[in-house]
Amino acid sequence: MSNTPTVVLVHGAFADASSFARVVTELLADGTQVLVPAVPNRSLAGDAAYVASVVRQIEGPVLLVGHSYGGAVITVAGREDNVVGLVYLAAYVLDEGESLGELQSRFPDSPLAGALVYTPFPVEGSDEPGTDVSVDISRFPEIFAADVDTVLTRALAVSQRPLAGAAFGEPASTAAWKDRPVWGIVASSDQAINPDVQRFGYERAQAKVTEVDSSHLVMHAHPAEVVQVIREALASVTV
Repeated sequence: MSNTPTVVLVHGAFADASSFARVVTELLADGTQVLVPAVPNRSLAGDAAYVASVVRQIEGPVLLVGHSYGGAVITVAGREDNVVGLVYLAAYVLDEGESLGELQSRFPDSPLAGALVYTPFPVEGSDEPGTDVSVDISRFPEIFAADVDTVLTRALAVSQRPLAGAAFGEPASTAAWKDRPVWGIVASSDQAINPDVQRFGYERAQAKVTEVDSSHLVMHAHPAEVVQVIREALASVTV
């Protein structure tokens, strides 16, 4: 069994696994083992259970990295026995029993709140539809990725992975950061998650914090800074 952790990168809402492409390239060049699962984005409990199932099948330690809503997911999935650390990227860090909506409600809304689009989707076994939440395509570049190549952001805008609206009100069943080492990147020019929401969560989790003047998609805009924080975390948790 290897003592070097596998890095599991967990994407957030309105994005998919490809959002980590530039980070993955650098980590693989380092010889780091990496997995980037496709998160269903259907419910916090379900998404965390899926990521936890991926983690359980990895032999050896795991460093979980979560972006945005992916931060909430790793907060719950991080309870798996082989998780040795958590890295948050422009992310929500929930406490046990706390929901995304509750945490966000303590701070002024970001511009994202006025750019969300709500679309019904069929729910298997139910006559009532669910609600998918996405970002207005025309506003996606300015809100999500203002410092990312405009050609790329147009492609990202039309290939969003929506988040089911129910996930916003679902409380976290646990908070893995209470007994794991934590690192966090604040995207200080974030127009999607208020940077103060990020700072609050990181301070509560006693994270080692790095601030980057970045849009919400910090992995695209500043991959070198993201990779450096992951490398620091790996060095700290590798036995």
